[in-house]
Amino acid sequence: MPDNLAKLREKQQAALLGGGEHRNIQQHLKGKLTARERLHILLDEGSFEEWDKYVEHRCHDFDMQAQRIPTDGVITGYGTINGRLVFVFSQDFTVFGGSLSEAHAEKICKIMDQAMKVGAPVIGMNDSGGARIQEGVASLGGYAEIFQRNVLASGVIPQLSLIMGPCAGGAVYSPAITDFIFMVEDSSYMFVTGPDVVKTVTHESVTPEELGGASVHTKISGVADMSFENDIEAILRTRTFFDFLPANNKQKPPRWPCKDPASRQEPSLDTIIPSEPTKPYDIKEVITKIADEGDFFELQPSYAQNMVIGFIRLQGSSIGVVANQPMVLAGSLDINSSKKGARFVRYCDAFNIPILTLVDVTGFMPGTVQEYGGIIKNGAKLLYAFAECTVPKVTLITRKAYGGAYDVMSSKHLRGDVNLAWPSAEIAVMGAKGAVEIIFRKDINDQQAIAARTKEYEDKFANPFVAASRGYIDDIITPRETRARVCRSFAMLRDKKLENPWRKHGNIPL
Repeated sequence: MPDNLAKLREKQQAALLGGGEHRNIQQHLKGKLTARERLHILLDEGSFEEWDKYVEHRCHDFDMQAQRIPTDGVITGYGTINGRLVFVFSQDFTVFGGSLSEAHAEKICKIMDQAMKVGAPVIGMNDSGGARIQEGVASLGGYAEIFQRNVLASGVIPQLSLIMGPCAGGAVYSPAITDFIFMVEDSSYMFVTGPDVVKTVTHESVTPEELGGASVHTKISGVADMSFENDIEAILRTRTFFDFLPANNKQKPPRWPCKDPASRQEPSLDTIIPSEPTKPYDIKEVITKIADEGDFFELQPSYAQNMVIGFIRLQGSSIGVVANQPMVLAGSLDINSSKKGARFVRYCDAFNIPILTLVDVTGFMPGTVQEYGGIIKNGAKLLYAFAECTVPKVTLITRKAYGGAYDVMSSKHLRGDVNLAWPSAEIAVMGAKGAVEIIFRKDINDQQAIAARTKEYEDKFANPFVAASRGYIDDIITPRETRARVCRSFAMLRDKKLENPWRKHGNIPL
């Protein structure tokens, strides 16, 4: 027994050291934490239970049998975040560059399988050089095993990916399938083919950061949801974000203590809509003034900024927010904003998170760029998502709701449960000027007649009363009472039950 205990301590020490002191120092010099340090910050103190600490690779080619390090480049197990169960894996770049071997993949698959059995989220920290070349197709098979589990877990348990170093080639597809991707500025990147291959094939000279850095994926591609300055900020914000999410698709979102009264009035909202209909205002100000204690966790803040998405709490419960942003492209819907909103709506629906929709939309963005890019199918994604959605849906029209975009933004016709409007709401096929120029095109040169007709159109349609008279709007409310009315609506909807017709799955216009 003493010999076995000594051997155990030796193995434990080797596993804790990872690739060794020198490589740990190198990791720190790059501004990165080690795999174990990341888990120490992410999880509640003393809660981590590690699995497969002593797993080693099984490769005998290319002298690999002489290089065996416990953990084999990934630390796996489970713990808690603010007392709530979560399964985790953290790739260790100090061990074979975090490359994925068959054994490495099996470790990740094991905790994913267990997470599905007990209904708990999975958080993966990616920091890997990709497939372990020495193992050939075995490592590629390992990736595919992980992909399959990502797909089966989608919509069943929340999956979060933290990209905290390189993530290239086939490795990027596992994070792509997960629900949210967070990156670290200047130290993480994602791409299918690296700079060398790009230069060979397309003759473009590009750095890893320019090709797939955090800035690229949070502002241009929309692949990532958030970026942070360093590992510590990314992990601490992940802890905050985790608190909004339910454990699985059979549970409701967590409810946290809240001292902010649901009946709180917000007089400043009475004057937030400018008197000039073309003048913008910041919809985020409306969101924060409705939310418990002004707390809004925005996602994809730098991508498709004409659409705002994220989480707030109302009376302590998580609520997903989808809102048009009048400050960008007049809040119109384009390809990117439609995709951004659709994916978020479908996430909320999959995990029983009620949705608050704030509408100020002038319509769909016109032009050849949008039409050639497929605005029809991409806009239909948002339409499909809201129409399919069965969670509680409360919609507030703050100002403009024009054309097909009115329908798409969680209208009463798409099974909106409670649809409210401010007195400033304008619900019409289009703006008064454009409508009059079409209806009265024969008078287009008579400025006086056009002005009179425009005022006539505005008096009739530039208000919420016509829609309210048909029951498309449930009530017209004063802006200051918005929080109280929205909170009461969601409280009423807490036990809502609605099921779509049985089907294997729908055919969303991808």
